[in-house]
Amino acid sequence: MLEDPARDVLTPTQLNTLARDLLESAFPLVWVEAELGNVTRPASGHLYFTLKDARAQVKCAMFKPKSQWLKFVPREGLRVLGRGRLTLYEARGDYQLVLDHLEEAGEGALRRAFEELKARLQAEGLFDEARKRPLPLYPRRLAIITSPSGAAVRDVLSVLARRFPLLEVEILPTQVQGATAAAQITSLVQRAGASGRYDIVLVTRGGGSLEDLWAFNDERLARAIAASPVPIVSAVGHEADFSLSDFAADLRAPTPSAAAELLVPDRNALDARLQGLQRRLSALQLQSLRQSMQRADRAVLRLQAMRPQARLQLLQRRQQEARRRLESAWREQLERRRSSLRHAAAVLRATQPQRRLAMLRERLQSLGLRPQAAIARELQRDTLKLRALARSLEAVSPLATVARGYSIIVDAEGRLVRSVSQAQPGDPVSARLSDGELKLRVE
Repeated sequence: MLEDPARDVLTPTQLNTLARDLLESAFPLVWVEAELGNVTRPASGHLYFTLKDARAQVKCAMFKPKSQWLKFVPREGLRVLGRGRLTLYEARGDYQLVLDHLEEAGEGALRRAFEELKARLQAEGLFDEARKRPLPLYPRRLAIITSPSGAAVRDVLSVLARRFPLLEVEILPTQVQGATAAAQITSLVQRAGASGRYDIVLVTRGGGSLEDLWAFNDERLARAIAASPVPIVSAVGHEADFSLSDFAADLRAPTPSAAAELLVPDRNALDARLQGLQRRLSALQLQSLRQSMQRADRAVLRLQAMRPQARLQLLQRRQQEARRRLESAWREQLERRRSSLRHAAAVLRATQPQRRLAMLRERLQSLGLRPQAAIARELQRDTLKLRALARSLEAVSPLATVARGYSIIVDAEGRLVRSVSQAQPGDPVSARLSDGELKLRVE
């Protein structure tokens, strides 16, 4: 029989590839609830099994990156809920389901309820990052809402005592699983926020199954956490566990111990920072002290260079010289005016009546008093200036310090001794006091 030339001829590989592409494109991600059978785990770490019911079965595979995170041990006859995609293993032509999630079937309904509630609250914006608040860097008082007998609270207290013993911790005891746990936790969250006592609230418990953690998936609890006026940290279960309280809280910690690490700073790091600041402060103080000492030394040198007593004597001499010159100038001017007036009087006596002569005499007498008054005023002003200058010099003079009971030590060459390192045993020194000078020798 001749082959039809219009018909395509496929190899088994091509046929299986087409079938695989058709399956993967036609079927979305599916959930299957069934009983486990033929469970095997070879050395590769992959998990192979069948999912079956009373009338059919399907081969399944779960590869190592996913199977190593299972929270239970797969065994024959266990009823499970799996999620995966249909495909075809081309080498053997086996139709199979490749799973990325597998859990015990008892948790399936809870898981679906969790996902539905999470999607609804997320759509409301309850989990938005924009509404989450930062934690205080240095909290003073912490409330821990948890079971007082659980391992989680012991882990948290141990880490807090090691990292930041200054923190005040109050445990608000509650049930963390069971029918009434969610209502108790919600009430404590609301009371802790309304009390105004706490800087942070930690809601935590240890690990467990989805059913054990279900109290932390309560809608009222999630809304109470989101509405709390105090920042809330949620640390429920292990790192792979997620609850609605984690999404609603201001910060989610993977474990209770990790929550304690995130809540408070490390005291060793704080000690190191404080020591660094102390060293910096000491260095700044020492630098400021050195600068002040240098300014004082420069002031002493300037004071010594000015020699206040010599300057005062010089100013006194200048004042006396100025007074003499002023008096001489006034006398010369007075003499010239008197000569002029005498000449005028002589002329008047020869040319004017006796009344004119009397007027000129009165004017002469008044003119004779003016220079004397001017000289007296000028001398008074110079005296006031001299006294003010003397007070200024005395204020900065080392002699004023000596007069208060201090002394100035100088060596044999007259140099100022500021430190004990400048004098050796046996060296002669002099101590200048307010009423004289003492000759001393260094012991």
